[in-house]
Amino acid sequence: MNPAKTSGSARPYHHGDLRRAILGAALDVIAVEGPSALSLRDLARRAGVSHAAPAHHFKDRTGLLTAIAAEGYGLLATALDAADDLRDAGVRYVRFAREHPAHFQVMFSPELLRENDVELTAARALAGERLRAAVSALPSDGRGPDARLAGVAAWSLAHGFATLLLSHNLDAQVGEQDPDEVFHALTGMLFRSPRP
Repeated sequence: MNPAKTSGSARPYHHGDLRRAILGAALDVIAVEGPSALSLRDLARRAGVSHAAPAHHFKDRTGLLTAIAAEGYGLLATALDAADDLRDAGVRYVRFAREHPAHFQVMFSPELLRENDVELTAARALAGERLRAAVSALPSDGRGPDARLAGVAAWSLAHGFATLLLSHNLDAQVGEQDPDEVFHALTGMLFRSPRP
């Protein structure tokens, strides 16, 4: 038997990056069926490797989900880093959720994650730093809310909109419109500049 082939398959085993292949397969499963459907054994079968191979990279299911969350926070930090202002950061947050729904779902399910993981902690802190930078750029007249509460408000609005959008609760309201433009318009209606 050729060791380069999996049993019952003509696909050769030559993953240049098995870790990436397992992550990609996991993201596909989560996007369709949710994180509860994840099985390292099933992911190994999909990747055409032994059932023990994923454990080499992730140890267990929690390790895999933690790696997905850490990657998601890194991607979110990159998206927020390019924001022009807080409004643009919100649009980018919503776009991130739409483009990476599996990451988004796992990132905000702490019960699935190894919270003390170094990579997760660092990536989460970086994304939080990017959001705080956008909030701190808000003009302050000395009468507005403190930066911490402004950050909570901004995050709540973007996260709530993204969550409702992904769960199809806004299908009728958004329709065929671009969700980025809808969110931008929504923030404009809610946060108008005060008149002098």
